[in-house]
Amino acid sequence: MKKILILIMAVMVSVAVCAKDITVSAAASMKDVMQEIKTMYEGQSKDKIVFNFGSSGSLQKQIENGAPADVFISAAPKQMNDLEKGGYLLEGSRVNLVINDVVLIVPTDSKSKIKEFKGLKNSEIGKIAIGEPKSVPVGQYTMEILKNLGISDVTSKAVYAKDVREVLSWVETSNVDAGVVYKTDAMISKNVKIICSAPKGSHEQVLYPAAVIKGSPVADSAKDFIKFIKTPKVKAVFEKYGFTPAE
Repeated sequence: MKKILILIMAVMVSVAVCAKDITVSAAASMKDVMQEIKTMYEGQSKDKIVFNFGSSGSLQKQIENGAPADVFISAAPKQMNDLEKGGYLLEGSRVNLVINDVVLIVPTDSKSKIKEFKGLKNSEIGKIAIGEPKSVPVGQYTMEILKNLGISDVTSKAVYAKDVREVLSWVETSNVDAGVVYKTDAMISKNVKIICSAPKGSHEQVLYPAAVIKGSPVADSAKDFIKFIKTPKVKAVFEKYGFTPAE
């Protein structure tokens, strides 16, 4: 009996030693869906997922400055492209993950009668929440939309947020009259309503790429996680949250 207990303990220690923490730096807009995916993954793997959420630009800078990261999921190709050019990605690990939409939102109790982005010029709209264009992809898409619609002057009403979830929060609390977020962010909130989606062709496709960071001490486990989030059962989870799986 004693030998059996010793054997069981040895096996448990061995499993514990083999288990790895995978640090995933992901765009703030993925927070809710990724928490569900984490539960799914840890239910079938010995490894654990540790998240670091933020604006894609900020996460890019963190990785460039040596912050721990095994997987990066960006809300736009630009930040991933910059890391790839800088030699920060594990060769052959990059994949296109999901696609999102950009929408205009207002608080649920808003009396505003705007029906489109051009309505942001109306006097009833005093403050517009926009992601900081220098570091927040949704802010970059927003500026592109405003320019292509010929209403760039509405940025005189803009207040800039550190990430898309801060934009959402400001609209939810009526600290601003309108905001621009991803469809998936608007879908998780009961305190905002979607006015419209950005017109087709008014901005680049909102594509989320994912990749393993070069030099990751758990690169094999990180690659396994990326394979997992491309499986059909995980695609169904992304769809539930409003994302469209990228082919």
